[in-house]
Amino acid sequence: MNVVFWKELADHFSSRRFMILVAIILLSGLWATYATGQAIRQNTDTVPSQYAFLLLMTSSGESLFSLATFLGFFGPLVGITLGFDSISGEYARGTLSRVLSQPIYRDSFINGKFLAGLTTVAVLWGSILLLVIGLGITLLGFPPNAEELWRMLIFTVIGVLYVGFWLALAMLFSLLFQKTVTAALASLSIWLFLSLFISVVSSGIAALIVPDATTPEALARRSDVENVISRVSPSTLYSESVGILLNPAARVFGMALQSQAEGILPTPLALEQSLTLIWPHITTMFGLVFVCFGISYISFMRAEIRA
Repeated sequence: MNVVFWKELADHFSSRRFMILVAIILLSGLWATYATGQAIRQNTDTVPSQYAFLLLMTSSGESLFSLATFLGFFGPLVGITLGFDSISGEYARGTLSRVLSQPIYRDSFINGKFLAGLTTVAVLWGSILLLVIGLGITLLGFPPNAEELWRMLIFTVIGVLYVGFWLALAMLFSLLFQKTVTAALASLSIWLFLSLFISVVSSGIAALIVPDATTPEALARRSDVENVISRVSPSTLYSESVGILLNPAARVFGMALQSQAEGILPTPLALEQSLTLIWPHITTMFGLVFVCFGISYISFMRAEIRA
């Protein structure tokens, strides 16, 4: 597995397709961070310095999107790019049977490929985080505090799990279809549906379950139903997790009634309390990655690999 891992890692970082995608993500994301940093710098009296670095990642400033939102939408493309031809490409080139004819076990082969892709995602996400910290220190003039660093580090873990799901899904389609174009189209279709159209589907189903939403209680119930349905999408899990983690003042998901907010002090949540809120989301994303890769693993161990 060590040989396969380092070979795949070298292929990923030398791939023109991957480098072009990384350049687009880095330039666009860092531009959003720079615009937000300039806005914070001009409004230092109204922005608390305690969470200024978190605002760099969640506030859009003068740009159309924040860094966290941009990574949530385009991050899956990195996982799909790394995984959609991981197995089907070997089939197409006729190299799979040659590789496995060497003293390399099947499980070592697929484990090495998946860990190499996951490591590539971790290096990319960690590099973005370091660039944001460096750019923030340059723009704001002070470093992040310990709590901000921990929140940004956990954000990196969530991002790796999020993109890791799309990597595992793309590898699964690459194994099932054994054609690169079909695997890529299937992965992109699932990505577009779970990122863009899941909100429309969840709203329609919630309207059928709660047809009369004229009272605040009914509106809150419809919002709860809509949130539960939309959480089948990793994009929703990611956005809700990031919204709580990078915004210490956030306390609830979705709509909250005024009666529910009575008596609550408007103070930021501690890191442990924010983690308690998003822990089900993190474990769900981990489970999705485990299930997708587990199906790929079992299918590959039983697949016919002879030319």
